Amino acid sequence: MKTLYLDCNMGAAGDMLSAALLELLPPEERPGFIDELNALGIPGVEFTAQPSVKCGITGTHMEVSVNGHTEGEEHHHEHKHEHHEHEHHEHEHHHEHGHSHHHSGMHDIEHIVSGHLNIPEKVKSDILAVYNLIAQAESHAHGVPVTEIHFHEVGTMDAVADVAAVCLLMDRLSPEQVIVSPVHVGSGQVRCAHGILPVPAPATAHILTGVPIYGGKIKGELCTPTGAALLRHFATKFGDMPVMTLLQVGYGMGSKDFEAANCVRAMLGEA
Repeated sequence: MKTLYLDCNMGAAGDMLSAALLELLPPEERPGFIDELNALGIPGVEFTAQPSVKCGITGTHMEVSVNGHTEGEEHHHEHKHEHHEHEHHEHEHHHEHGHSHHHSGMHDIEHIVSGHLNIPEKVKSDILAVYNLIAQAESHAHGVPVTEIHFHEVGTMDAVADVAAVCLLMDRLSPEQVIVSPVHVGSGQVRCAHGILPVPAPATAHILTGVPIYGGKIKGELCTPTGAALLRHFATKFGDMPVMTLLQVGYGMGSKDFEAANCVRAMLGEA
């Protein structure tokens, strides 16, 4: 049985998952897949896969730029997907680039995904299901109806890009089962526009209900809401790596450096 095992001992974020899965494709197919992502027509978005080294291990960092700017380079992994109540204190740095302050709700996300993206219907439904998990969690965390949940514009395109890339790669790899390790969520606090929240952030914690998670010495937000929603949507189950004949290994790197290699490891094999 074709099995994908995701090792999340440094958490997960959308860009880390997409980079790890990209490395499971044969090397000769990767540039073409990046071209496909760039041809999807996500407004203002450009994907670049870059080599990245963490603690001496080489992997891939998936960089997503929106209108020529990358968001949240200095954050733990990325916070690009965040609902606008959760924007980081670095938020003012985006405004210098003249981004408008338009916010998108679920309706806008559905419009972009269903109306604009040239992808199979199954992948569209995966993307919207992941987004729905995030919106429901934000709604629960903030105590407002899903219809009032808004995503910050730049962050929205960034997150749509991450989610679309992961959903397309899952469709391309089509594993028969996806087993995910217990998820390391980090510890400490995360600073947001409205104050300081505990890690995991409330939306992330809500998405990970029923999932085995743990914290530890590493301070910071290791698992983002986007990462959590993607794991939740695609995992057949959470637990230890099964006995499987290993075929391919991928390393998806986060942007921040910790004492441990900041990566998601994806292992494809036959169980």
